[in-house]
Amino acid sequence: MMDANEVRSAFTGYFAERGHTVLPSASLIPHDPSVLFTIAGMVPFKPYFLGDEPAPWKRATTVQKCFRTLDIDVVGTTERHCTFFEMLGNFSFGDYFKSEAIPFAWEFVTEVLGIDGDRLWVTVHDSDDEAEEIWADAVGLDRSRIQRMGEDNFWKMGETGPCGPSSEIYFDRGEQAGAAGGPARGGAERFVEIWNLVFMQYNRLANGDIEDLPRRSIDTGAGLERILPVLQGVGSLFATDVMAPVLATAEEATGHRYGVDRHVDVALRILTDHARAMAMLVSDGVLPSNEGRGYVLRRVIRRAVLRAHQLGVHELVTARMVGSVASVLGTAYPKLVEDLDLVKATVEREEGHFLRTLQSGSAILDQELAGVDGVLPGEVAFRLHDTYGFPVELTVELARDAGAEVDMEGFEIAMSSQRHRAREAARNARKAAGDDTYRAVIESAGPSRFVGYEDYQCATSVVAVLAGGDPHDVELVLGVTPFYAESGGQVGDTGVITTETGRAEVTDTFNALPGLIVHRARVSGEIHVGQDALAVIDATRREATRRNHTGTHLLHAALRMVLGDHVRQQGSLVAPDRLRFDFSHHAAVRTEELDEILRIANSDVLSDARVNVTEAARADAEAMGALAFFGDKYGEVVRVVEAGSHSRELCGGTHVDALGMIGPIAVLSESSIGSGTRRIEATTGEASLELLGRRSRSIVEASRLLRVEPAGVIEALDRLIAEKRESDKELAKLRAGRVDDLVTGLVSAADAGAVVARRDGLSSDELRALAKAAIATGGLRAVVIAGTPDGSRAALAVAASSPLDAQEVARALAGLLGGGGGGSRELAISGGRNVAGIDEALAEAARLVQGR
Repeated sequence: MMDANEVRSAFTGYFAERGHTVLPSASLIPHDPSVLFTIAGMVPFKPYFLGDEPAPWKRATTVQKCFRTLDIDVVGTTERHCTFFEMLGNFSFGDYFKSEAIPFAWEFVTEVLGIDGDRLWVTVHDSDDEAEEIWADAVGLDRSRIQRMGEDNFWKMGETGPCGPSSEIYFDRGEQAGAAGGPARGGAERFVEIWNLVFMQYNRLANGDIEDLPRRSIDTGAGLERILPVLQGVGSLFATDVMAPVLATAEEATGHRYGVDRHVDVALRILTDHARAMAMLVSDGVLPSNEGRGYVLRRVIRRAVLRAHQLGVHELVTARMVGSVASVLGTAYPKLVEDLDLVKATVEREEGHFLRTLQSGSAILDQELAGVDGVLPGEVAFRLHDTYGFPVELTVELARDAGAEVDMEGFEIAMSSQRHRAREAARNARKAAGDDTYRAVIESAGPSRFVGYEDYQCATSVVAVLAGGDPHDVELVLGVTPFYAESGGQVGDTGVITTETGRAEVTDTFNALPGLIVHRARVSGEIHVGQDALAVIDATRREATRRNHTGTHLLHAALRMVLGDHVRQQGSLVAPDRLRFDFSHHAAVRTEELDEILRIANSDVLSDARVNVTEAARADAEAMGALAFFGDKYGEVVRVVEAGSHSRELCGGTHVDALGMIGPIAVLSESSIGSGTRRIEATTGEASLELLGRRSRSIVEASRLLRVEPAGVIEALDRLIAEKRESDKELAKLRAGRVDDLVTGLVSAADAGAVVARRDGLSSDELRALAKAAIATGGLRAVVIAGTPDGSRAALAVAASSPLDAQEVARALAGLLGGGGGGSRELAISGGRNVAGIDEALAEAARLVQGR
């Protein structure tokens, strides 16, 4: 019986022997911005399949980490669905096609894995005669076990673009697992897909027509979690060697046995699957948050914690679960073991936050359920879900326990409205031209050539003018450009492009597609395709930007040195006026830590070391210790930036030639932007000098006001603060004595068991305190005191003992003062702008509380 490590090794070894380059798994954070996660083995290769970039290899093979939430609501309810999974893939980029790919698949499955060919079925697309002939003639599979299917066997990347028929291999688990009839007509639990061959041979156009691709390619996806149950002779992926140990940990953590109760089994499967997902996501740099990838991770953690909670577990369990995952997957993914302390700390913090959310959400839900008659509105369930992170499934369960149902239709309407708003926002943020237009430009003119590392201006030609709604607002594509396109947090360059007939003020530069640099510009005159042009960037802006970019690298290195290697980049902005760096860390950076971080970074600046930029294969760059956190594409030449003795990173941005050019690094702020994520904002160069100058002038002005030398400002402020504290104490004593005197006077003037009096010059708080002190002396039914604190406002306080209601009295009098009021039965206030109404309000108060 083969275990998971043996299958991984056998797969890559088999295809390596057949000319495939073995590549490591890409991150779960994809380089492709159109998807949140790496959802399939082909995602890292998408630019090569699209033809946006030339593939560095003709053949490649990977075992790719994947994460998908499409079926998350089904996960746990079956024994064959999961969120994190591994895809075994072999890929051909315009090299071999069906006649080689199909025999490869069959030989590996039957001879290397040793699966009985008589238990295998194959599906092909209705139109794919060629694939059926290869399966029958070249492989020798009985045609009775080759079935034709429709859309299930036609793969597409989107509504337009590369597509093609696919062919799948299914394993027959036997008659005990369901009805006969093959994959097309038999039981879904009986016939299990273990291999999928995509024959990428067509291109779908915007009008729906299909044309042949110039280069046909192969994309294989074979799910490791689907293959292992077949090899290991078990009926569930949760019984395989990649899942069973984690499931056993879930049993130990919850005190429940698997296989005894269906509902318990579902909870244990969810806890097991989600532990794998959360461990791998955090290890790859995803942290819980309220948006994007972080929100998905947060949902996964909370679903797992909820299931443990429903099984009666009230202590923290996630750290224990991810530890089990690391022991199972650590051989294949050693980085998970290296990051285990960070992973444990991250999930445990999120778990603790969510347990508190469960408590607060339950309290709010209890209040809402007390006011409904049988049906909890969907809007309430959505608000609990959206605002408080309270899972709707828990809302449904608790509502059912209280004898109520949740209006799920209303909930779904609210959810749909939110999704619609998100889609509209995403659609509005897209580029001016469509990807098809950009792709047509790059196909006709070739990729842009960037010369901006060395040159700030160059002679070039205009290869495309893409107009928007305003004919003066255009997107220009040049054959050669010195303009840096926004990437890696660094903003795009601005500047000027001129031709004989027009001038374009470039306001932004971005990568529309890999290799295609687009300049967004405002044109005066006319600019035409084919014209010679002079492109000149804003040099002052670029100089400031590159100082900030190299400064970011120095801060990153210093943060890791002071806070620890768990610090990872979570986002950045490199602009001319400042830099912003988001990083993973569980606590606020202490003042002494920040001082040390700045000391290290500025010491690097003072060293004036050269900034060395080299190009290397990714594997060589990583062997050098270069840091890369954000899903950089692998398998290609990467740019390594070495800034001094502490910083070595993969980076495509622009940098200074020597560290002394950065100038002083000064921190603007350090703050939290979410659970486990911090943000530091800083300046370099002239911006730092201006900032430090302003701070220095503030100290000088403070010293003038305090009549001390600048060095004595802190001591003088400490002395002033201490003096103020003493003054406040003395004032509090005086006020306490004054209140006592006032209370004595009020109580002595009581009439019919109540006090109604006017006292001007007291604030609302002071009036309330006075009324409260007077009623506390005992023997009074009510105290009503009104007055004007400053001559422009009216204030009134009411204190009452049962059966009188202070809040009702305050509200009754509020209208006479031109405002509103509120409080409790015992103590309430009201007020407004009608100072002239105070005496009338007191007369009405006397009628209400004294019967006059």
